[in-house]
Amino acid sequence: MPRDKSLSHIRVNKAIREEFLEKGYEGASIRSIGARAGMTSAGLYRHYRDKEAMFDSVVEPLINEIKIWNKKHIAKKYALTGKKEDKDVLFGETFIDLIKNILIPHKEEFIILMNCSSGTKYENFIHNYVDENQSEFMKAIDFMAEKGYPVKRISDDELHILLSAYFTACLEPLVHDYDEELIEKYLSTVQEFFMPGWLKIMGLQ
Repeated sequence: MPRDKSLSHIRVNKAIREEFLEKGYEGASIRSIGARAGMTSAGLYRHYRDKEAMFDSVVEPLINEIKIWNKKHIAKKYALTGKKEDKDVLFGETFIDLIKNILIPHKEEFIILMNCSSGTKYENFIHNYVDENQSEFMKAIDFMAEKGYPVKRISDDELHILLSAYFTACLEPLVHDYDEELIEKYLSTVQEFFMPGWLKIMGLQ
């Protein structure tokens, strides 16, 4: 955790972001971050214990927001399923909404997470995110079957491929740092392409 709440801490955080965006985690150095912030390496350690802690300070708040959104999203889906809502209501909120509400407002942090995290515990973030959602998807299919929806199960391998493709396609506009107008446009295209396919393989269309 940061040890100093002074104005210099704001300057340090700015330098950290600039360094990771430019060089990635592996290429970034404490000395270079200190030079950007106008202080010595020793001065930086009054703010963060090491480079890993600096990287964590940038991406962990975003990751926590993603986790909170996912938890609320899953709870909402189960509540709607329990009420036997139709598919238009049930799938009214999607991964696209996570992007619009959480990732776009934190696009810089997300780009650092996706493009600059090699060498950190976050470098397989998307792969791990797919695995987590794959497990939740299978549980949701079973629950929907219990509630009388005419759903079909697909194999774990098929679902992993499809989720990986879907998440990658949705995230590409952010990874490439397009402006917000283009991101919205491309997300609409991705949604129009994938949603009918999801409904079909699930047996809902």
